[in-house]
Amino acid sequence: MRSKIHCATVTQADLNYQGSISIDENLLIASNIAEYEQVDVLNINNGERFTTYTLKAKANSREIKINGAAARKAQIGDKIIIIAYGLYNQPLDKNHQPTTIILGENNIITQPEINN
Repeated sequence: MRSKIHCATVTQADLNYQGSISIDENLLIASNIAEYEQVDVLNINNGERFTTYTLKAKANSREIKINGAAARKAQIGDKIIIIAYGLYNQPLDKNHQPTTIILGENNIITQPEINN
């Protein structure tokens, strides 16, 4: 694990979009997740898990929008975890710590970058 957004709340779901997860640009920056990066999404409410890629949503919008077929795996209001992984050429340092942010009400960061 390289980065994680924990306890995000789904704000929108658009079944008719081609696919992806749209995330507030500031949340992408704070979590060190890039636009178009592959992520796993874990739905805390129903146990669903899926892999998709990120899109940048408007900064300060607090948007977490599930797009495309994945919109069947999460509903507005569901709590999710978004995880990005990294591949490394060398073994990780024993002190490696992923960047993690925890969100509270309205997708506001309640615990800033814990690591990094």
